[in-house]
Amino acid sequence: MSTSDGMISRKTVLKAAAALGAAPLLVGGGVALARDQIDSGQPLGLTPECHDGDAPTVEQIEGPYFKPNSPLRSSMVNDGPGTHLVVSGYVFGRACQPISGVLLDFWQADNGGNYDNVTYTFRGHQFTDANGAYKLDTIVPGLYPGRTRHLHVKLQAPGRQIVTTQLYFPNEPRNSTDSIYDARLLMNVRQNGNTREASFDFVLNVAQTPGTPSPTPTPTATPTGGPSTPPPSGTWAAGTSYNAGDRVTYNGVSYTCLQAHTAMAGWEPPNVPALWQRS
Repeated sequence: MSTSDGMISRKTVLKAAAALGAAPLLVGGGVALARDQIDSGQPLGLTPECHDGDAPTVEQIEGPYFKPNSPLRSSMVNDGPGTHLVVSGYVFGRACQPISGVLLDFWQADNGGNYDNVTYTFRGHQFTDANGAYKLDTIVPGLYPGRTRHLHVKLQAPGRQIVTTQLYFPNEPRNSTDSIYDARLLMNVRQNGNTREASFDFVLNVAQTPGTPSPTPTPTATPTGGPSTPPPSGTWAAGTSYNAGDRVTYNGVSYTCLQAHTAMAGWEPPNVPALWQRS
Protein backbone atom coordinates (compact mmCIF):
# COMPACT_ATOMS: atom_id res chain seq x y z
CA MET A 1 0.00 0.00 0.00
CA SER A 2 1.23 3.50 -0.86
CA THR A 3 1.10 6.50 1.43
CA SER A 4 -0.74 9.70 0.52
CA ASP A 5 2.44 11.13 -1.00
CA GLY A 6 2.95 8.11 -3.20
CA MET A 7 5.77 6.61 -1.16
CA ILE A 8 5.66 2.92 -0.28
CA SER A 9 5.34 2.50 3.46
CA ARG A 10 8.06 0.76 5.45
CA LYS A 11 5.44 -1.63 6.77
CA THR A 12 4.46 -2.70 3.26
CA VAL A 13 8.09 -3.36 2.32
CA LEU A 14 8.74 -5.30 5.52
CA LYS A 15 5.65 -7.45 5.08
CA ALA A 16 6.36 -8.08 1.40
CA ALA A 17 9.88 -9.23 2.16
CA ALA A 18 8.72 -11.55 4.91
CA ALA A 19 5.88 -13.05 2.88
CA LEU A 20 7.64 -13.33 -0.48
CA GLY A 21 6.57 -16.55 -2.11
CA ALA A 22 4.34 -17.56 0.81
CA ALA A 23 0.87 -16.57 -0.39
CA PRO A 24 -0.92 -18.49 -3.20
CA LEU A 25 -1.90 -16.32 -6.16
CA LEU A 26 -5.33 -16.39 -7.75
CA VAL A 27 -5.77 -16.74 -11.48
CA GLY A 28 -5.41 -13.25 -12.90
CA GLY A 29 -3.36 -12.02 -9.96
CA GLY A 30 -4.10 -11.15 -6.36
CA VAL A 31 -3.56 -13.04 -3.14
CA ALA A 32 -6.01 -15.68 -1.92
CA LEU A 33 -6.98 -14.01 1.34
CA ALA A 34 -10.45 -14.60 2.74
CA ARG A 35 -11.09 -11.07 4.01
CA ASP A 36 -10.31 -9.32 0.70
CA GLN A 37 -13.98 -9.19 -0.23
CA ILE A 38 -17.32 -9.90 1.37
CA ASP A 39 -19.95 -12.29 0.03
CA SER A 40 -21.41 -9.61 -2.24
CA GLY A 41 -18.09 -9.34 -4.03
CA GLN A 42 -17.59 -5.74 -2.92
CA PRO A 43 -14.22 -4.75 -1.42
CA LEU A 44 -14.12 -4.92 2.35
CA GLY A 45 -12.93 -1.96 4.43
CA LEU A 46 -9.31 -2.65 5.25
CA THR A 47 -8.06 -3.34 8.72
CA PRO A 48 -6.12 -0.17 9.60
CA GLU A 49 -2.68 -0.28 8.03
CA CYS A 50 0.27 1.55 9.51
CA HIS A 51 1.77 4.03 7.08
CA ASP A 52 3.37 6.75 9.13
CA GLY A 53 0.72 8.20 11.39
CA ASP A 54 -2.42 6.07 11.18
CA ALA A 55 -4.64 5.52 14.20
CA PRO A 56 -3.64 2.74 16.60
CA THR A 57 -5.44 -0.61 16.63
CA VAL A 58 -8.87 -0.18 18.19
CA GLU A 59 -9.43 -1.53 21.69
CA GLN A 60 -12.23 -3.81 22.84
CA ILE A 61 -13.54 -5.18 26.11
CA GLU A 62 -11.64 -7.85 28.00
CA GLY A 63 -14.67 -10.07 28.53
CA PRO A 64 -15.27 -12.32 31.54
CA TYR A 65 -12.69 -15.04 30.84
CA PHE A 66 -9.28 -13.37 31.09
CA LYS A 67 -6.88 -15.05 33.53
CA PRO A 68 -3.50 -13.51 34.47
CA ASN A 69 -0.15 -15.32 34.70
CA SER A 70 -0.50 -17.36 31.49
CA PRO A 71 2.49 -19.53 30.49
CA LEU A 72 5.23 -18.18 28.25
CA ARG A 73 4.65 -20.02 24.95
CA SER A 74 3.76 -19.35 21.32
CA SER A 75 2.06 -22.69 20.62
CA MET A 76 -1.26 -23.86 22.06
CA VAL A 77 -2.11 -26.23 19.21
CA ASN A 78 -1.75 -29.33 21.40
CA ASP A 79 -4.19 -28.06 24.03
CA GLY A 80 -7.13 -29.74 22.33
CA PRO A 81 -8.63 -30.90 19.03
CA GLY A 82 -9.71 -28.51 16.32
CA THR A 83 -8.76 -26.95 13.00
CA HIS A 84 -5.13 -25.90 12.97
CA LEU A 85 -4.74 -22.10 12.97
CA VAL A 86 -1.55 -20.07 12.63
CA VAL A 87 -1.79 -16.32 13.35
CA SER A 88 1.18 -14.10 12.57
CA GLY A 89 2.05 -10.46 12.02
CA TYR A 90 3.92 -7.47 13.38
CA VAL A 91 3.53 -4.85 16.08
CA PHE A 92 4.30 -1.29 14.95
CA GLY A 93 4.46 2.13 16.54
CA ARG A 94 3.04 5.35 15.13
CA ALA A 95 5.93 5.85 12.67
CA CYS A 96 5.62 2.30 11.30
CA GLN A 97 8.76 1.10 13.04
CA PRO A 98 8.46 -2.43 14.46
CA ILE A 99 8.55 -2.72 18.24
CA SER A 100 10.49 -5.57 19.79
CA GLY A 101 9.79 -6.94 23.24
CA VAL A 102 6.04 -6.33 23.11
CA LEU A 103 4.10 -8.67 25.38
CA LEU A 104 1.15 -10.37 23.64
CA ASP A 105 -1.13 -12.41 25.93
CA PHE A 106 -3.62 -14.58 23.97
CA TRP A 107 -6.63 -16.49 25.25
CA GLN A 108 -9.51 -18.19 23.46
CA ALA A 109 -12.31 -20.76 23.58
CA ASP A 110 -11.63 -24.39 22.71
CA ASN A 111 -13.22 -26.21 19.78
CA GLY A 112 -16.47 -26.58 21.75
CA GLY A 113 -16.69 -22.89 22.64
CA ASN A 114 -15.55 -23.35 26.25
CA TYR A 115 -12.92 -21.37 28.19
CA ASP A 116 -10.67 -23.08 30.71
CA ASN A 117 -10.69 -21.00 33.89
CA VAL A 118 -9.01 -23.64 36.06
CA THR A 119 -5.71 -24.23 34.24
CA TYR A 120 -4.20 -22.51 31.21
CA THR A 121 -5.63 -24.44 28.27
CA PHE A 122 -5.59 -22.19 25.19
CA ARG A 123 -3.85 -19.42 27.09
CA GLY A 124 -0.32 -18.16 26.63
CA HIS A 125 1.87 -15.12 26.23
CA GLN A 126 4.87 -14.33 24.06
CA PHE A 127 7.09 -11.39 23.06
CA THR A 128 7.69 -9.87 19.65
CA ASP A 129 11.14 -10.61 18.25
CA ALA A 130 13.77 -8.11 17.14
CA ASN A 131 11.75 -7.44 13.96
CA GLY A 132 8.54 -6.77 15.87
CA ALA A 133 7.06 -10.07 14.67
CA TYR A 134 4.87 -12.55 16.53
CA LYS A 135 3.42 -15.97 15.67
CA LEU A 136 0.71 -17.95 17.44
CA ASP A 137 0.15 -21.65 16.73
CA THR A 138 -3.31 -22.71 17.91
CA ILE A 139 -6.74 -23.91 16.69
CA VAL A 140 -9.78 -22.10 15.34
CA PRO A 141 -11.85 -21.17 18.44
CA GLY A 142 -15.33 -22.62 18.77
CA LEU A 143 -18.60 -20.73 18.98
CA TYR A 144 -20.69 -20.06 22.05
CA PRO A 145 -24.03 -18.24 22.51
CA GLY A 146 -24.05 -14.53 21.82
CA ARG A 147 -20.64 -14.20 20.15
CA THR A 148 -19.05 -14.69 16.79
CA ARG A 149 -15.73 -16.52 16.41
CA HIS A 150 -12.85 -14.51 17.91
CA LEU A 151 -9.48 -14.45 19.68
CA HIS A 152 -8.61 -12.29 22.69
CA VAL A 153 -5.27 -10.53 23.12
CA LYS A 154 -3.63 -8.04 25.45
CA LEU A 155 -0.57 -6.15 24.24
CA GLN A 156 1.94 -4.12 26.21
CA ALA A 157 5.02 -2.41 24.86
CA PRO A 158 7.79 -1.99 27.46
CA GLY A 159 6.85 0.74 29.88
CA ARG A 160 3.51 1.42 28.17
CA GLN A 161 -0.13 0.86 29.04
CA ILE A 162 -1.88 -2.43 28.28
CA VAL A 163 -4.00 -2.53 25.13
CA THR A 164 -6.85 -5.07 25.11
CA THR A 165 -8.61 -6.10 21.92
CA GLN A 166 -10.09 -9.01 19.95
CA LEU A 167 -9.44 -10.48 16.49
CA TYR A 168 -12.15 -11.72 14.12
CA PHE A 169 -12.56 -14.09 11.19
CA PRO A 170 -14.01 -13.05 7.82
CA ASN A 171 -17.24 -14.48 6.38
CA GLU A 172 -18.52 -15.65 9.74
CA PRO A 173 -22.37 -15.69 9.81
CA ARG A 174 -22.45 -14.31 13.35
CA ASN A 175 -20.31 -11.28 12.56
CA SER A 176 -23.44 -9.36 11.57
CA THR A 177 -25.28 -10.14 14.82
CA ASP A 178 -22.42 -9.76 17.33
CA SER A 179 -22.76 -6.39 19.07
CA ILE A 180 -19.03 -6.29 19.90
CA TYR A 181 -17.72 -7.26 16.45
CA ASP A 182 -15.65 -4.60 14.65
CA ALA A 183 -14.61 -5.07 11.00
CA ARG A 184 -11.41 -3.09 11.66
CA LEU A 185 -10.20 -6.10 13.65
CA LEU A 186 -10.71 -8.67 10.89
CA MET A 187 -7.72 -10.89 10.21
CA ASN A 188 -6.56 -11.82 6.74
CA VAL A 189 -7.28 -15.56 6.47
CA ARG A 190 -6.49 -18.18 3.86
CA GLN A 191 -6.70 -21.96 3.70
CA ASN A 192 -3.43 -23.85 3.22
CA GLY A 193 -4.15 -27.57 3.16
CA ASN A 194 -5.63 -28.49 6.54
CA THR A 195 -4.36 -25.29 8.17
CA ARG A 196 -5.96 -21.86 8.29
CA GLU A 197 -3.33 -19.13 8.09
CA ALA A 198 -4.25 -15.71 9.45
CA SER A 199 -2.38 -12.43 9.71
CA PHE A 200 -2.93 -9.20 11.58
CA ASP A 201 -0.63 -6.25 12.27
CA PHE A 202 -1.11 -4.23 15.43
CA VAL A 203 -0.36 -0.50 15.66
CA LEU A 204 0.30 0.80 19.17
CA ASN A 205 0.18 4.41 20.28
CA VAL A 206 3.95 4.59 20.70
CA ALA A 207 5.65 7.73 19.43
CA GLN A 208 8.57 7.05 17.10
CA THR A 209 10.93 9.00 14.86
CA PRO A 210 10.66 7.83 11.23
CA GLY A 211 13.76 5.96 10.16
CA THR A 212 14.83 5.17 13.71
CA PRO A 213 14.75 1.45 14.64
CA SER A 214 12.89 0.39 17.72
CA PRO A 215 15.27 0.64 20.69
CA THR A 216 13.58 -1.94 22.87
CA PRO A 217 15.34 -5.32 23.22
CA THR A 218 13.52 -8.64 23.23
CA PRO A 219 13.32 -10.45 26.60
CA THR A 220 14.93 -13.88 26.46
CA ALA A 221 14.18 -16.93 28.55
CA THR A 222 16.88 -18.31 30.80
CA PRO A 223 17.48 -22.00 31.56
CA THR A 224 15.62 -23.39 34.52
CA GLY A 225 17.61 -24.63 37.48
CA GLY A 226 19.02 -23.06 40.61
CA PRO A 227 18.19 -19.53 41.70
CA SER A 228 19.76 -16.70 39.72
CA THR A 229 22.26 -14.44 41.43
CA PRO A 230 20.17 -11.58 42.78
CA PRO A 231 21.33 -7.99 42.54
CA PRO A 232 22.68 -6.28 45.68
CA SER A 233 20.15 -6.02 48.50
CA GLY A 234 17.73 -8.30 46.61
CA THR A 235 16.10 -5.47 44.69
CA TRP A 236 14.87 -5.83 41.12
CA ALA A 237 17.42 -4.68 38.50
CA ALA A 238 17.30 -4.45 34.70
CA GLY A 239 19.74 -6.80 32.96
CA THR A 240 19.44 -9.50 35.64
CA SER A 241 18.43 -13.03 34.64
CA TYR A 242 15.61 -14.33 36.81
CA ASN A 243 14.19 -17.84 37.12
CA ALA A 244 10.70 -18.86 38.19
CA GLY A 245 10.52 -18.71 41.98
CA ASP A 246 13.14 -15.97 42.41
CA ARG A 247 12.10 -13.23 44.81
CA VAL A 248 12.88 -9.53 44.60
CA THR A 249 11.74 -6.27 46.08
CA TYR A 250 10.70 -3.23 44.04
CA ASN A 251 9.81 0.06 45.70
CA GLY A 252 9.66 -1.80 49.01
CA VAL A 253 7.20 -4.44 47.76
CA SER A 254 8.09 -8.14 47.42
CA TYR A 255 7.49 -10.02 44.15
CA THR A 256 7.94 -13.64 43.02
CA CYS A 257 9.10 -14.44 39.48
CA LEU A 258 6.58 -16.49 37.47
CA GLN A 259 8.51 -16.97 34.21
CA ALA A 260 12.24 -17.18 33.53
CA HIS A 261 13.41 -14.04 31.70
CA THR A 262 16.04 -11.33 31.52
CA ALA A 263 14.79 -8.12 33.12
CA MET A 264 14.69 -4.93 31.10
CA ALA A 265 13.68 -1.32 31.62
CA GLY A 266 9.93 -1.05 31.24
CA TRP A 267 9.27 -4.52 32.62
CA GLU A 268 9.40 -3.59 36.30
CA PRO A 269 7.42 -6.09 38.44
CA PRO A 270 4.26 -3.97 38.87
CA ASN A 271 4.04 -3.51 35.09
CA VAL A 272 4.13 -7.16 33.98
CA PRO A 273 1.79 -9.47 35.93
CA ALA A 274 2.63 -12.24 33.45
CA LEU A 275 6.20 -12.24 34.81
CA TRP A 276 5.88 -11.16 38.45
CA GLN A 277 3.38 -11.82 41.21
CA ARG A 278 3.18 -9.73 44.35
CA SER A 279 4.27 -11.89 47.28
